[in-house]
Amino acid sequence: MLLITGASGGLGSLVARRLADRPDVRFGTRAPGGPGQVRVDFDDPESLDSAFAGVDTLLLISAGYGEDDRVIARHGAAVAAAERAGVRHLVYTSLTGTGDHLPYALPHRWTERRLRESSLTWTVLRNGLYAELLAALAAPGPDGLITAPLGAGRLAAVAREDLAEVAVRVALAPEAHAGQVYELVGDRALGGAELAGAVGARYAPGSLSQARAALAATAAQPFEIPMLVATYSAIAADFLATPDAGLLPKLLGRAPRPALAVYAESASRP
Repeated sequence: MLLITGASGGLGSLVARRLADRPDVRFGTRAPGGPGQVRVDFDDPESLDSAFAGVDTLLLISAGYGEDDRVIARHGAAVAAAERAGVRHLVYTSLTGTGDHLPYALPHRWTERRLRESSLTWTVLRNGLYAELLAALAAPGPDGLITAPLGAGRLAAVAREDLAEVAVRVALAPEAHAGQVYELVGDRALGGAELAGAVGARYAPGSLSQARAALAATAAQPFEIPMLVATYSAIAADFLATPDAGLLPKLLGRAPRPALAVYAESASRP
């Protein structure tokens, strides 16, 4: 039995869609209501024991952004429940190693360490930043300008669909990936000028302080503002520009989706 957590989230829903017809898969969500769905609420650890019972492989999709202590508590509860349930293999969606400068890296690294110290066999999928996220961070405004403070930096963004496909492939044959840490990033680093060209816009980067002020005027939660500003900063400083060295197409069995095209499609949506 394979259990997917976070099956209603952005990445998890793409995974669930690929596995929807399999009777040997459960889909964990806070509010189950569909076929094969079970209640998995990391903020209610008691919900995990029944959901994990009889599970051979657990695909633990990172339990959402939040303050570090909350995310660590969620992941810690999941790993402990997996150990109690006798799960044989845990596949975890982490964050690319080049993202260590990002403020949300710490819970991922904590979880990786917890897995290494656990009784479980594991695989870590270190996902790069999504091309779809880049569309949100650097969408053109009504004036046709992209003002995201990316400077001259570049990002090796990756299509979320590709990451979902890799997660499915690994989770369905985990033995072949035991003990592996896979860096899953895009095969091309994209800069602001390329993004602008893809959507017929012009790139006129603003400052981090301007971005912070704009985010503060939205409904963003307090922890999200420094998180997003630091993401801009890490891209601008070129810490996230290292492209894939051939691992992603090997795991996919095909060429990855072009991140620039995914960005353009996502940025053009209303």
